[in-house]
Amino acid sequence: MSMNEMETKVKELRELRRMAEELAGEIAAIEDDIKATMTAAATDEISGPTFKITWKHITSSRLDSKALKAAAPELWERFTKTTTSRRFVVA
Repeated sequence: MSMNEMETKVKELRELRRMAEELAGEIAAIEDDIKATMTAAATDEISGPTFKITWKHITSSRLDSKALKAAAPELWERFTKTTTSRRFVVA
């Protein structure tokens, strides 16, 4: 790929990312409106002819690695797994 083609691709990528951020904002605003309506109606489920929306509390349990490291550093070290990945950044 030539530098001119790369420049074009980077400009296109930046524009698409800007559009994605804008859409994400619009999506979040609509979701917030729906959640406000559900909160006002004191419900966690709404159904219509073409949709079903649920907004329920979920309980999950996760390991608090920071607390484990402080309380039992040798155990934390024993079960810590190091991974390597690549990060794609356009600046």
